[in-house]
Amino acid sequence: MKTVSPSIAVIGSGYWGKNLVRNYDRLGVLSLICDKNETILSNIKKKHPAVEVCLAFSEVLNRENIRGVVIATPAETHFTLARESLLAGKHVFVEKPLVLNENEAEELIAIAEDKERVLMVGHLLQYHPVFVKLKELAVNGDLGRINYIYSNRLNLGKIRREENILWSFAPHDISMILSLAGEYPENVLTIGGNYLHQKIADVTSTHLEFPSGLKAHIFVSWLHPFKEQKLVVVGDQKMAVFDDTRPWEDKLLLYPHQINWEHNAPIPVKADAERLEIPQAEPMLLECEHFLQSMATGQTPRTDGTEGLRVLKILNASQESLDTNGKRIYFKEHAEKTQSAGDLTFYAHPTAIIDKSSAIETGTKIWHFSKVMAGARIGKKCIIGQNVVIERDVSIGSRCKIQNNVSIYKGVTLEDGVFCGPSMVFTNVYNPRAEITKMNQVRPTLVKKGATIGANATIVCGINIGSYAFIGAGAVVTKDVPDYALVVGNPGKQTGWVCQCGETLNDGLVCDVCAFKLNQEK
Repeated sequence: MKTVSPSIAVIGSGYWGKNLVRNYDRLGVLSLICDKNETILSNIKKKHPAVEVCLAFSEVLNRENIRGVVIATPAETHFTLARESLLAGKHVFVEKPLVLNENEAEELIAIAEDKERVLMVGHLLQYHPVFVKLKELAVNGDLGRINYIYSNRLNLGKIRREENILWSFAPHDISMILSLAGEYPENVLTIGGNYLHQKIADVTSTHLEFPSGLKAHIFVSWLHPFKEQKLVVVGDQKMAVFDDTRPWEDKLLLYPHQINWEHNAPIPVKADAERLEIPQAEPMLLECEHFLQSMATGQTPRTDGTEGLRVLKILNASQESLDTNGKRIYFKEHAEKTQSAGDLTFYAHPTAIIDKSSAIETGTKIWHFSKVMAGARIGKKCIIGQNVVIERDVSIGSRCKIQNNVSIYKGVTLEDGVFCGPSMVFTNVYNPRAEITKMNQVRPTLVKKGATIGANATIVCGINIGSYAFIGAGAVVTKDVPDYALVVGNPGKQTGWVCQCGETLNDGLVCDVCAFKLNQEK
C-alpha cells in the first residue's frame, strides 16, 4: 500500500510498544518515540537511530507533523493520553483495552466523531490472516449454523500486577467471538482463581450466552505449563480450529465431521482435516497498515472505538461476575446499573468500600477497589476510578474525574470540574516522619474549579491550584499556580496559559480553537 509521509508517534516503547515501533518504522512512517523511561529510550534509539525520541508527551502534541498517535502504555493511562491526542487533532490508535471505564470510552468516541479523527483499538487478532479467513467461512455459511465457540489463551509467561488475567488476555478472545457471532450476548458468567495475589485473578473461565442460542467459553491463565492459543468454532456443517501456536499451514484446520442418526441414536462420523491456503503476513504489520489507511481515507477501522466499547462492556460485566463469585450478569440489568444513576442515587462497584457517614451525591460512579472514608463529601456526577482512596473530611465538588491510583488526603479540597490524572500525588504534611505523628501539621491544598492535574504529577501541600490551571504529566508543583496557568517540569514552572477547553493560548492570550481570550491582568 502507499503510505503517507512520516507522521506517527508511538507512546510507550517497552514490552509491547517496541513491536509497534518496529512495524511503523518498517513502514517508513515513524517520526517520534515517546517514553518516560530514559533507559528504554536509549535502547530503542540504538535499534532505530533515524527516529527521534522524547520524554515529554506534550512534545508529541505540539508537533504539527505528527498526524497519528499510537498508545502502548498501561491501560490506566489510555484515557488521558487518547483524549489529549484527539483534542489536539491527532488520529489515535490505542492498545487493548481501549480504557477501563465505559463512560470514558463513550467520551473518546464522541470526541473522535466531533474532531473527525480515527479512533482505533489494538485488537490484533482481528487482523490475523487466519482469523480473517475463519470469519469469511463463518459469514458465508461454510460452517453452517454456529452452535458454540470456545477459546483457550494459556501460558506461563509475563505475569502482570496492574491488571488481572481477564483484562490482560481475554480482550482478544472477546473481540474475535463478537466478530464471529455477529450479535451481542444476553449474559455472562465468570469464575476464577487467585493464587499469587489475593486480589488479582490468575485464571478465569468466562461463559457467554447469545440470543440465537450460541454459547461461547473463554479460558485464560498465565499459570499454565505450556503455551496454548486456540479458538474452536463448532458449526452444524463443519468445525474449525484456529491454533496460533502451530506452523502457518496448520494454523487453520477444518473438520467436516458429521453426526448421523441411527436407530434414534446420534453417531459421530469423523473426517480428515482440511487445510486452506492462506497468504502469510505479519498480523501487526497488517494492523498498522489498516490504521494508516483509515487515517488516509477516513474509513472506519475494523476495530474502532465502538467495537472497543462493546468489548469493554463485556469485560466489566465479567469482572462484576468474578467479584460476586460467579453470579450471572444480564447485560440489560448491567447496563441499567452502570448507567448514570440519574437523580436517584450513586453507583459503587461491589469491590468499593464506602463508609456510611460519607456523603455522595447523585450520579457519581465509584469503581473497583476504591475507598471513601467517613466524613468525605463527593458532589454530583463525579467519576472515581479504580484503587482511589478519599480520606476522611475531604471535600470534592461536582463533575470531577479522579483517575486510577490517586489518594486524596485530609486537607485537600477539589472544587467542581477538577481532573486528577492517573497516579498523581497529593501530600498533606510538608516534612513527614514515620515515627512521629504530624497530623496536627496538615497543610491545606485547594484545587479550584476546572483545573487539570496530569498523570504522575505531585502537588506539595499548602498551595492553591488556580481555576482551569493545567499541570503537566509528571510535574512537581511546590508553589501557588495562577488561574489558567500551564505548569510543567520538576520543579514546576509556568510555561504558558491555557483555555477552559484545555488548549494552549497563543501569544495574544487567545485560544485558536474556541476564540476564548484571557484578560491580560490574569
